[in-house]
Amino acid sequence: MKARFTNKTMVITGAAQGIGRRVAELAAAEGARLLLVDIADYVHGVASELRDQGAEAVALQADVENWEGAESVMEAAQKSFGRIDILINNVGGTIWAQPFEHYTPPQIEKEIQRSLFTTMWCCRAVLPYMLEQQGGVIVNVSSIATRALMRVPYGAAKGGVNALTVNMAYEYAPHNIRVNAAAAGGTEAPPRLTPRNAEEQSEQEKAWYQTLIDQTVQNSFMHRYGTLDEQAEPILFLASDAASYITGTVVPVAGGDLG
Repeated sequence: MKARFTNKTMVITGAAQGIGRRVAELAAAEGARLLLVDIADYVHGVASELRDQGAEAVALQADVENWEGAESVMEAAQKSFGRIDILINNVGGTIWAQPFEHYTPPQIEKEIQRSLFTTMWCCRAVLPYMLEQQGGVIVNVSSIATRALMRVPYGAAKGGVNALTVNMAYEYAPHNIRVNAAAAGGTEAPPRLTPRNAEEQSEQEKAWYQTLIDQTVQNSFMHRYGTLDEQAEPILFLASDAASYITGTVVPVAGGDLG
């Protein structure tokens, strides 16, 4: 089998666990040189494991919810590998699940910061490098939660990611830069090492979260959550040369739910 990412540098944000980690593992097996980014120190363990398997992997702790963090990531990738071929923007995720009237203004701002600005900042930060080398690929991890219950701010953030994806693809196609998104549905993953919301949930909050789960399963034609591989493989396809004529596209990866 041909290694799709030999001699290609790939930056993956949110690489310490979940979808991001699985993308890193599969990309490493296909020859990618990896800069693995996460705010949590677990990312160092992931990079170490991949190096033990023969991969070229560098870990970086950074907060990409702000411009300075995103800029530092791309600077580190350029310094480590000399170029950035692929950027996988994976940071994001629902923090609270509740009816919109129960969200406080700080909660709304946090959801948008976590699930839109992380991708926005990283897209902006990588552009100078991809423009200089006249090519590159960006894959944004979006969500089918643009049509969902109990997470209006998160859905709005991911709607922003979808619009960002299409507009960037249109603007930068002449520069040989492709931009796509994989809109993930519900995904079975090991328990998070660090919860997105560490607050103890009330019985009402647990019921609201169960509404989210039930709606996600019901809206999937397959009536189930996907696996990590079922999310990671489409992301890597979009990142690969096999998708060279695909740009500005949001691909739903949710068992038939189009979001």
